[in-house]
Amino acid sequence: MKLWSGRFSADTDALVDKLNASIPFDRRMYREDIEGSIAHADMLAAQGIIDRAEADAIIAALGGILKDIEAGNYEFKLADEDIHMSIEAELTRRIGDAGKRLHTARSRNDQVALDLRLYLKRRIREIIDEILHLIRALHNIASHTMDAVMPAYTHLQRAQPTTFAHYMMAYASMFRRDVTRLEDCLERMDLSPLGSGALTGTTYPIDRMRVAKALGFAGITENSMDGVSDRDYVIELLSDLSILMMHLSRLSEEIVLWCSWEFKFIELSDRYATGSSIMPQKKNPDVAELVRGKTGRVYGSLLALLTTMKGLPLAYNKDMQEDKEPVFDAVDTVLSCLPVFTAMLETMTISRDRMRAAALEGFINATDCADYLVRKGLPFRDAYTIVGNIVADCVRRGLTLETMSLEDYRAFSPLFDEDVFRAVRLETCVASRNVPGGPAPTAVWAQLESVRKFLEERGVTVHDEA
Repeated sequence: MKLWSGRFSADTDALVDKLNASIPFDRRMYREDIEGSIAHADMLAAQGIIDRAEADAIIAALGGILKDIEAGNYEFKLADEDIHMSIEAELTRRIGDAGKRLHTARSRNDQVALDLRLYLKRRIREIIDEILHLIRALHNIASHTMDAVMPAYTHLQRAQPTTFAHYMMAYASMFRRDVTRLEDCLERMDLSPLGSGALTGTTYPIDRMRVAKALGFAGITENSMDGVSDRDYVIELLSDLSILMMHLSRLSEEIVLWCSWEFKFIELSDRYATGSSIMPQKKNPDVAELVRGKTGRVYGSLLALLTTMKGLPLAYNKDMQEDKEPVFDAVDTVLSCLPVFTAMLETMTISRDRMRAAALEGFINATDCADYLVRKGLPFRDAYTIVGNIVADCVRRGLTLETMSLEDYRAFSPLFDEDVFRAVRLETCVASRNVPGGPAPTAVWAQLESVRKFLEERGVTVHDEA
């Protein structure tokens, strides 16, 4: 018999039971449900709403249920509908009428809101930890590659010279923002909705703050209707995870390109690549491709919940049961991607020679050649035109800015002198971009220091590399 069956004269159809039940997926919140119930029972006793002896019996039995679930000695039944009713029914079976008093002054509406916040708070911290490990890996790679010159791209065309370290720090900046976004989400999520009841609170003299503090919340939700119907924190989390996956996907695309024969800037470890069933020469970057593909899956979770919530009136509606599967799947997806992605980066081999060879082609030092003329007193637009003509001439003659003679240069402007060859050297081009955020070694070192401080403020130790 269902706990809510008193009002009804007939059993629900089996198909309705199957559609209605959430226990196949919300059972993962068993720990949070039990922790919330323990805090609630303790508060009920402290407020004199139930006897202390009954509360102690409830708390002890809930502890036993938790142990049984974690030991695999607990049966989740579809007939119980959800994790809340499953645990309450088992509690009543074990200790009798005292178990029936647990639900005093609460509803499944505020109970599930509590459980979900507790669950996501834990998982956000896990995700943040994994991102921090990824940032540390990028920091370590960058500290070893500050002199690894390579082309930087716009429109996927070789544009200007940079270093692999500078490239890695760009992604570190993205992932730092992901961390702070999740930290912000965690702060807004850190309010207990328990005590909101079904939607208008309760007539019992409860102490909401006592429960909130016992469960580690910073405070309580201010409006009971909002407390049970708010899923902004889930949508915000899914948005943050979508941005995180977008960053992972962008770096995945770089990895796919860089390990191709056309680039060969890197080679992935055999442990993080796969082969072909028909082409024996293949070494496929499947980790990067899967992360890139799973990004769309997380996007889908965000869109699904936004669509679910867009037309719901206050307060709780059964539609909101659809919040859990998308966010559970998104969290699982992110946590499956991050560790293997970090390991893939940590074990890849970097080809400095291939990077530098690519940087020597494509006239990526053309801007520096124009800047050289500007320093000689020529307006930038005039210098731009002259260097454009030089590049066109080089293309026709099969030359580069490094292989042109001084005579060739002076045919375009008498301002050119012997020092132009030093000005267009790749190392000079990189070193001269010594502005905050730039690729010059001192600028990249400042970025490394900033990342190191960011990580250490969050308890992640970074060992400076020579």
